[in-house]
Amino acid sequence: MGNASSIDASTVIYLELNGKQEKIVFSKHCSARDIHELVAQASGCSKYCVITLRDASGAHVSMSPTMPCNAPGSPYKVQITQPNSNNGDSEILTQLMTHVADQFNKAFKVEEMKSEISSRLTALERKLEIEGLKAVEIEKCKKDISEIKDQIWTAQKKYVDFNRMSSMSDERKICLKRDIPAYPKYTLSQETIDYLKQPTFDIWHWEPNEMLSLLEHMFHELKLVKEFNINPITLKRWLLCVQENYRNNPFHNFRHCFCVTQMMYGMIHLCNLQKHVSIEEIGILIVASICHDLDHPGYNNTYQINARTELAIRYNDISPLENHHCAVAFQIASNPETNIFSNVDKESFKRIRAGITQLILATDMARHSEIIETFKSKLDGKFDFKNKENIDTLKMVLIKCCDISNEVRPMEVSEPWVDCLLEEYFNQSDREKSEGLPVAPFMDRDKVTKPSAQIGFIKFVLIPMFETVARLFPQIEEQMVIPLKGSRDRYEGMKEQAQPNKPKEETKKE
Repeated sequence: MGNASSIDASTVIYLELNGKQEKIVFSKHCSARDIHELVAQASGCSKYCVITLRDASGAHVSMSPTMPCNAPGSPYKVQITQPNSNNGDSEILTQLMTHVADQFNKAFKVEEMKSEISSRLTALERKLEIEGLKAVEIEKCKKDISEIKDQIWTAQKKYVDFNRMSSMSDERKICLKRDIPAYPKYTLSQETIDYLKQPTFDIWHWEPNEMLSLLEHMFHELKLVKEFNINPITLKRWLLCVQENYRNNPFHNFRHCFCVTQMMYGMIHLCNLQKHVSIEEIGILIVASICHDLDHPGYNNTYQINARTELAIRYNDISPLENHHCAVAFQIASNPETNIFSNVDKESFKRIRAGITQLILATDMARHSEIIETFKSKLDGKFDFKNKENIDTLKMVLIKCCDISNEVRPMEVSEPWVDCLLEEYFNQSDREKSEGLPVAPFMDRDKVTKPSAQIGFIKFVLIPMFETVARLFPQIEEQMVIPLKGSRDRYEGMKEQAQPNKPKEETKKE
């Protein structure tokens, strides 16, 4: 069975090389660089050469694990550009690094564009950027005037305004470390656009810049850019700033942010949510998903409280991490250069801010039972989509589903996440041991295994939650509940294999 699955997963393409035809076979687990070297070897050229493929119509074809198969009658034509050997080893190394960085970029670019279209796009971009900069300068000017007024008022008073002093100064505001265009434009294929809406989407095949472009596509496709009147340049800056404010943790990192947002995007389409809620509510769901773990330090709330960290003290032990994620999200939005809500009116922003805060705070697992039980009570009768409390509860449940939805995905996508999470848990438990703090058994590397970490969580948290959502949206059953049950069975099988000498009845009791 192992051999059959590997053959099914292979991709076969045909190439035209110097008038001859070559057949190339590679696995979906190959990287773009592996495929590039395979084609170079078949071509008899150096792996440092620039190689491009074209189909029968002359269109460029990306060398990636997801590239389309072709037939012997329509082979891809191979074009090879030799490196300049006179430039020395350093330039070859530079070319190699540039080539690696640009591999995914080329998969979505249209290499040749007519000069007239190119010039029009360039002119339009300049116009947008100029208008965006004008808006930024106006906002900065307003802030400067406001601060001058505050300073005059403070100077006239006989006491010190400690509330004013405690606010974050301009020097400490979270701002961009780089400006656009730091990632290029991508032309997404229709296959990618459709695939992005699926719970089976493989989030491991995308580089950070590509994830930024996919998030940008979601904003346009869901009509959020129009709804919030977002300047496209500001949207790019905001996404970049959000990416920069996710730490390089094993689990709670920018890829996790993208993973949660992609699942939310998929659920919006799967449940046809646009039919039931406003575009503003859709925007709140997407923005909250993107921001829900901003600046996560890699140590959970229990550690923050037990270690009496600055975050725990600041938020009085009440959801310290989730409160921090909210604060960072709106610190980013307070910068005119990265404020995607700068063009919405005050009342709308008040609703949006309250909605985003509510959803991010709902991701604290300490509130899990409370939120699920409230949602169940609202499902007992006919669920009224016009009732604000009902919609607020639904949104909280949806972001909770997306936040812990990894096991809904195929095994090859979900299992690496378990390793990442356990690595983060073990880092925390090691630190807790060294600092003499209590250690949770499910985080202790001496006690936990992959099956033991997942079975209870899937059985008692994930399946009941997704089954509850399926009462309102029956399509969830096939797309999400059934895969979760399959994942549960797989981990139970792994546990039985790890304990071969124990009777099945005893294993099940455990």
